Amino acid sequence: MITNEELEKVRELFRGDRYATETGAVIDELGDHYSKCSLVINEHHKNAMGGVMGGVYFTLADFAFAVASNWQQPGVVGLNCDASFIGVPKTERIIAEAKLIKDGRTICCYNVDIKDELGNPVAAVQCVGFRKA
Repeated sequence: MITNEELEKVRELFRGDRYATETGAVIDELGDHYSKCSLVINEHHKNAMGGVMGGVYFTLADFAFAVASNWQQPGVVGLNCDASFIGVPKTERIIAEAKLIKDGRTICCYNVDIKDELGNPVAAVQCVGFRKA
């Protein structure tokens, strides 16, 4: 497990991901090739029908992937992400967990599950990354 001091250093580093952080994404937990990030849904996250814009889910998933794949060893960039929007959150806060599936020499793959605070699935995203040499 990482220390609070290490977590704060990683949070400071990823404040540079301004689109995600200004959208409201925050880093909650870190582990080995793992991150848990969350976002509190506000009115500016909603579409014309009153639902959450798909881009909000995607941004949170992409942020969680970036943190999980780069906080220990920077250099991973996204090659492809496939998002499925599978539910509607019942709470104002949504949580993304990025977990490593495969870590090759240059290619990695992460699953990012987004749920609300009750554990209801909201989105499932698979991210493939490339590790720059």
